[in-house]
Amino acid sequence: MAQAKISAKASEGAQQQHHHQHQQQHQQHQQSGGQLRGRFYRSTSMADRSSRLLENLDQLELRVEAFRDAASAMEQEKEILLEMIHNIQNSQDMRHISEGEREELNLTANRLMGRTLTVEVSVETIRNAQQQESLLHATKMIDEIVNKLLDDLEDAKIRLMSLYGACTSDVPAGPIDQKFQSVVIGCAIEDQKKIKRRLETLLRNLENSEKSITLLEHQKSSVRQSCNSKQD
Repeated sequence: MAQAKISAKASEGAQQQHHHQHQQQHQQHQQSGGQLRGRFYRSTSMADRSSRLLENLDQLELRVEAFRDAASAMEQEKEILLEMIHNIQNSQDMRHISEGEREELNLTANRLMGRTLTVEVSVETIRNAQQQESLLHATKMIDEIVNKLLDDLEDAKIRLMSLYGACTSDVPAGPIDQKFQSVVIGCAIEDQKKIKRRLETLLRNLENSEKSITLLEHQKSSVRQSCNSKQD
């Protein structure tokens, strides 16, 4: 009888232990499933968040480029305004008005020049070492011609046109400077555009100078003819 009670207790204890182990396994399975589901949800959330951030950055990149383009346009507008004011001050019309009017107009031009110069616009170009060296070389080649402008305007114009022909995709009107072209190709794209604009400005100023000189010579010739007619 005593042995039967002991066997019954042992069987009951085994059943309880087995039930307890089953409960533990069930709880572990639930925890494991919860962790898997948690990781799954976190992974999905991270992917969505990453995609949304990338989309925002793509939109900002477009705005940044538009911002740089707008700043570059303002930079060019400043150059154009300064050139136009300078051309008015040095125009033939300014030489053929009274001293008082010329002084008043120059005061206005200087005021506009000063106000234009108060606007600081600068778009920095990112360059590697090779592009920096190419820019310095191209600038030096242009400066060498500019420094000799007064010595021979016609020769300077021909040389500048050969440099400009190396910068444009259009069919050049004359020969192009192959050496300068290879140098410009090594420059950053933004620097290539600035080099081309500078050459355009120089050629335009030379054209205006030639017109002024031609007009002045024509006027001198007219004065001499008038004087000769009076003497006759």
